Amino acid sequence: MSKPTIGFIGLGLMGGNMVENLQNKGYDVVVMDLNKEAVEKCTQRGARTVSTAAELAQSVDIIMLCLTTSAIVEKVVYSENGILDGIKEDSIVIDFGTSIPASTRKIGKDLASKGAGMIDAPLGRTPAHAKEGKLNIMAAGDPKTFEKVKPVLEDQGENVFHLGDLGAGHTTKLINNFIGMTTVCAMSQAFAIADMAGVNKQQLFDIMFAGPSSSPFMQFCKNYAVDNVSDLGFSIANANKDLGYFLKMVDDLGTTSLIANGSSSNLQAAFDAGLGKGNVPEIYDYFRALKKA
Repeated sequence: MSKPTIGFIGLGLMGGNMVENLQNKGYDVVVMDLNKEAVEKCTQRGARTVSTAAELAQSVDIIMLCLTTSAIVEKVVYSENGILDGIKEDSIVIDFGTSIPASTRKIGKDLASKGAGMIDAPLGRTPAHAKEGKLNIMAAGDPKTFEKVKPVLEDQGENVFHLGDLGAGHTTKLINNFIGMTTVCAMSQAFAIADMAGVNKQQLFDIMFAGPSSSPFMQFCKNYAVDNVSDLGFSIANANKDLGYFLKMVDDLGTTSLIANGSSSNLQAAFDAGLGKGNVPEIYDYFRALKKA
């Protein structure tokens, strides 16, 4: 059985490695990105490129998006010569980014009016896992649509979950990132307070890591706060964006989260202090310099 033709928009660290994995597994890929160097890396391996999202949509079976914000996803879908202008009946859009669930459901409805399907499938793990086809994929959408793209997702992910109706994947990812980034904020400030109080940070880690607080996030925070090694490849800017999306989702649900507001305000303050490009555990530097107002 022949493999579907893939259109891929968004060739950052994660997206570029996902395309390389697809090409290594024999998929015909059409790519688009504003970064010409990223496009060239793919075309040198045999990918084709196009000038508009509409042209890409007309020439492929599955359109994959790995973009940074919901606003950019909506622009790629709805702008003149965007995906919606070129989408073919029975083709499928997969959004691998972290997006606002309400936006995802809106796009899905508009694609359905053209006879096309949509899956939201945010990702877990790292760009290295993307290159190896070992991502965690949190997919959601119509079960029949999911079954059509499942073999392709399984070529990209070691663990592929189907979580329910369209939007459930992005909802789950935002909840996951709320937990993860709140944990990083709390642990990073714990190390900063320990240092300010004259407590040995390595010993603090040893005690916490031996108990129920132990987690990989604690290890990442310790690596930076104690060893000055920044090895969690997720920026403060991205974490700040995701917490903002989580709060928007919470508001859409008619509730509130004081915990998320606290994490979000700390991430925003660190971003405003010029730390946005640093990995999330580097928020330790913000907490270490923080003075009472």
